[in-house]
Amino acid sequence: MIAPTQQTGTAFQLGPADLECLLAMVRAGTLAGAGERLGVAPSTVFRTLQRMERGLGQTLFVRSRAGYQAAELAQQLAGHAEQAEAALEAARSAAQRQPEQVAGSVHITTTDTILHGLVAPALLPLAAQHPLLQFELHAGNELASLTRRDTDIAVRATRRPPVHLVGRQVGALRMALFAARGSAYAHLAEAQAGQAPWVAPDNALPEHPSVLWRKRHHPKAVARYRVHSILTVMELIALGMGVGVLPLFLARQHPGLVALTGALDECETGLWLLAHPESRHLRRVATVYGHLASTLVLD
Repeated sequence: MIAPTQQTGTAFQLGPADLECLLAMVRAGTLAGAGERLGVAPSTVFRTLQRMERGLGQTLFVRSRAGYQAAELAQQLAGHAEQAEAALEAARSAAQRQPEQVAGSVHITTTDTILHGLVAPALLPLAAQHPLLQFELHAGNELASLTRRDTDIAVRATRRPPVHLVGRQVGALRMALFAARGSAYAHLAEAQAGQAPWVAPDNALPEHPSVLWRKRHHPKAVARYRVHSILTVMELIALGMGVGVLPLFLARQHPGLVALTGALDECETGLWLLAHPESRHLRRVATVYGHLASTLVLD
């Protein structure tokens, strides 16, 4: 049950159960969905939110045909609630920790670029430390599998992580324009890059920052080679087939590449480590999540 909001005199105080209710509502968007997450009736959620709005003197949610939309204050409070939730999950994990090895399968979804450049190298020492852990790794550009709970952890480059997932930004993903060292394009100035053939993502990534930047700054540049992944973009550039925009963390691992520009501000995104709030406290998931949070490094 959700405990009543605590009050001291006439002062209103948010309690942990209030924040838990608000966070469930932000994630679910409906009274029924929030009630299901909390294990209470939708009417209980409604009364709790009404009490909070009266006490705060502000509207927390705006009702629409799509459900309940969180107002700015609700979004701010949800952020604090997620921090409290993460701290509680860490405490639970520490309390349950035993000397024996962590076991089980952990599903991780990310892109091929992040998988090869960051996640796989980070998992190597963890696999050695916990030989009973198993990893199922999916490389794709969608978050659907994580939303359906088919995946435990997602590592994503995004400016807007889904509100129904908990997580943290582990760094800023920066990009620059590259060519092959020693190629005919290795000494081009950024202003001359439009004259070179480009290697670029195809329609699988129409909104990729590198695509938007090229179209904005070099609208006449020809994408002679269009490929399905950023990892393939890098491999073709390294062969001397043209120029293209690559993540710095990936390109720095390839000695055959040379940067033609500094970091491109318009292409910068955040790298997020995301998980389901319901499963992140599971020991196998918490172990992998905590390891990735401490070892994924971009700069």
